[in-house]
Amino acid sequence: MPLTVEDLKRFQQQHPDHRLELVDGAIIVMSPSGYESDEIAAEIIAQLRNWVRPRKLGRVTASSAGFKLPNVSEDVRAPDASFVKAERLRRTTEDFANLVPDLIFEVRSKTDDLDTLRAKIRDFLDLGTTVGALVDYRTQIIEVYRNQADPIILHNGDCFTVPELLPGWEMEVSSIWAPEFNW
Repeated sequence: MPLTVEDLKRFQQQHPDHRLELVDGAIIVMSPSGYESDEIAAEIIAQLRNWVRPRKLGRVTASSAGFKLPNVSEDVRAPDASFVKAERLRRTTEDFANLVPDLIFEVRSKTDDLDTLRAKIRDFLDLGTTVGALVDYRTQIIEVYRNQADPIILHNGDCFTVPELLPGWEMEVSSIWAPEFNW
């Protein structure tokens, strides 16, 4: 018997220290990502939030923000970083957001399978997300996905932009990688 959003909420209350997703009626326990991938996600969130918040363009969230998706199985998924335009979510909610974000980032962790992350991004795009990005610290590239288009591959020296969502914002690819401190 497939599990429901209510089952997910109940399980989350019983296990508050776990990140969980509901996918096709099954609860997926997300393991901690590792330090480097989370540091990269935090940098993406910081740069995105520093552009969005002062301009009141919308909401930026991290990997604990769940989105109840409008698909048949009512999945609840949580990208590593996400942006929702202000007009789509005028008030925040303490529950899962009942919409798909406009922009998502999935940051590869040491245990992630790239094909699984790409499938997750495609699922979001199929449900209405405008742009999805796969960030791979191992190769230091960002794969940018839009519906009905081939992915764009960005390298160090390139800038990530989403003019259809955030005109004027750009994020240098090389700026998100974990720094090395050599003294």
